[in-house]
Amino acid sequence: MRKVAVVGLRHQDLDIEREVLAGMDVDLVRLDAGRWEDAADADVLIVGSSPRLDRRALGRLRGRAIVRAGIGLDSIDLVAARELGYTIAYVPDYGTEAVAFHTLALACAALRRLVAAHQTVLAGGWGFDALRPLHLPSSSTAGVVGLGRIGRRVAELFVAVGFGRVVGHDPWAQPPPGVELAELGDLLGTADVVTLHVPHTGEVLLGATELGRMKEGSVLVNTARGGLVDFHALAEGLRRGRPGMAALDTFDQEPPDLRAFSGLEDRLVLTPHMAWYTEETETLLRRRAAEEARRLLIGEAPLNPVELEEV
Repeated sequence: MRKVAVVGLRHQDLDIEREVLAGMDVDLVRLDAGRWEDAADADVLIVGSSPRLDRRALGRLRGRAIVRAGIGLDSIDLVAARELGYTIAYVPDYGTEAVAFHTLALACAALRRLVAAHQTVLAGGWGFDALRPLHLPSSSTAGVVGLGRIGRRVAELFVAVGFGRVVGHDPWAQPPPGVELAELGDLLGTADVVTLHVPHTGEVLLGATELGRMKEGSVLVNTARGGLVDFHALAEGLRRGRPGMAALDTFDQEPPDLRAFSGLEDRLVLTPHMAWYTEETETLLRRRAAEEARRLLIGEAPLNPVELEEV
């Protein structure tokens, strides 16, 4: 009997995975990320963003086949995977609508200072003088860094909401209607809200220099990868007003250490890496990951393979 191990994912049941793998002679098990070693004899692993599969871990796994239930591949040593002869699949297109919607929600919450307004009312205060200045979307510029599936949809939503100008930065993509292209430096210097939608290659995209170029009082939104932004430089930037607020769903360390942001609580909107999640999105992700596992078990090529020869 072959074995499929679902490791490090949040859901407790395996109903969807059993449905997809029905009719196959498969032992299907669920393991917490800390117990990945119990999956060493699995033919296929379906994994979340954890556990971290380094060279040592990959060398112990029998099956040489992994399905990453998601997009990011930061947790897998791809060089070691290539050398060890792995086949890796991933699910790149399950969360576009959810992440784009969450990005827009974070941007609007920050631009309207909703967290600070909420705290004012809870504390028995009233009025909005402390929240000034607030501006209409029609008098504001939105900047979108990365125009892949998610970034493109975010840009379309900014256009639909009525932002006066929507600017995108992506050397490899054509912008959707109503979106201008710009160099990153120009975008940072003119946008009232900047959202990030690029993969993390291991390098910081926005360090102290780039953050210092942002428009005073602007909003930075990150629903992509925490490592794209220098965390400590962001804290210093917030103290200087460039950016004026940060709305973050992803962090280099999760849960994050927020000590650097002491005293800046009213300049933050934080969510716990949930941009991708809706019930519909999670169901779609699980189904597509299980379908990739099924393909690997029967010897078919995955629908969305990771091209390891390019690593």
